[in-house]
Amino acid sequence: MTLKAPAGTAPPVQVSRAINIRAEEAQVVAVCNKHKVVISAIETLTSGGTRVVLTTADEAAVIAKAFGSKVMTGPVTRTSWIRGR
Repeated sequence: MTLKAPAGTAPPVQVSRAINIRAEEAQVVAVCNKHKVVISAIETLTSGGTRVVLTTADEAAVIAKAFGSKVMTGPVTRTSWIRGR
């Protein structure tokens, strides 16, 4: 089933809980703590910066606003993860 926006309105914006930020992991954790935002997952990016996944899209919006221009919008290089057995 595909949902469509009513005629004359903008399509809904897709919001993600994950944000890539041009900052060190410790700084991202400190800002999240300051704003009382819960981190679901966090990783240092091999391309530089930090990827953080918050528990809700609303929390992600708060952190994106807090970091402003430090939010990375293009593709990033992440560390490959291999699950141990």
